[in-house]
Amino acid sequence: MGRGRVQLKRIENKINRQVTFSKRRSGLLKKAHEISVLCDAEVALVIFSTKGKLFEYATDSCMESILERYERYSYSERQLVATDLDSQGSWTLEHAKLKVRLEVLQKNQRHFMGEDLDTLSLKELQNLEHQLEAALKHIGSKKNQLMFECISELQKKDKTLQEQNNLLAKKIKQKEEEKEKEEKEQAQRVLQLEQETNDMNSSSVPSQPLHSLNISGIYHATAGHGYIDETPLEDHNNQVVPAWMVRHING
Repeated sequence: MGRGRVQLKRIENKINRQVTFSKRRSGLLKKAHEISVLCDAEVALVIFSTKGKLFEYATDSCMESILERYERYSYSERQLVATDLDSQGSWTLEHAKLKVRLEVLQKNQRHFMGEDLDTLSLKELQNLEHQLEAALKHIGSKKNQLMFECISELQKKDKTLQEQNNLLAKKIKQKEEEKEKEEKEQAQRVLQLEQETNDMNSSSVPSQPLHSLNISGIYHATAGHGYIDETPLEDHNNQVVPAWMVRHING
């Protein structure tokens, strides 16, 4: 007798269900391989057991490229369907997509903030922990980089200010030296001028005006005679002057 037809319904016996799953899975993977080889088709097969274990098959082990191709095809199909809808329907669909995406983002944000973690499994919590550790590592690296850049910039500014300070100190010292030199030269010129003035005053003889001379006892001697005229000569101002001066004035 041939094998009877198996009724398609859930197998209640756990052991029989596991055995059937193993046999059918192997047969399904074999058929997927055969159709890919015989018909030169790209096949991707994904199976999850009741315990969450993954079984997969892909032509030439290019599961990602096949899935990417599927995504492009599905997107094109959705675009074609969207163009057939009226504008209100497309906006409603887009709104629904954005709403779902917003909810996912808000949920992830709450998870990153340490909230609503009761719904996560152990594996999801581990993935979240790894993401946070990677984020903290990246943030710490960026912080250290910015700190090093700030320190380097401050060192450059300090060096520039130090050079400017040294230059100003050098200029101030040079100005003081020039001022001191100028004061010394000015003092030397003043001393030299005073010395020259003193030399001129000491070398000159003070002269008294002739009209202020009170010359007395000047006698006129007559040449060729044997006596001296002791009569003094006087001018109109009753001042006694020499005879030669009187003759010079009268002449």
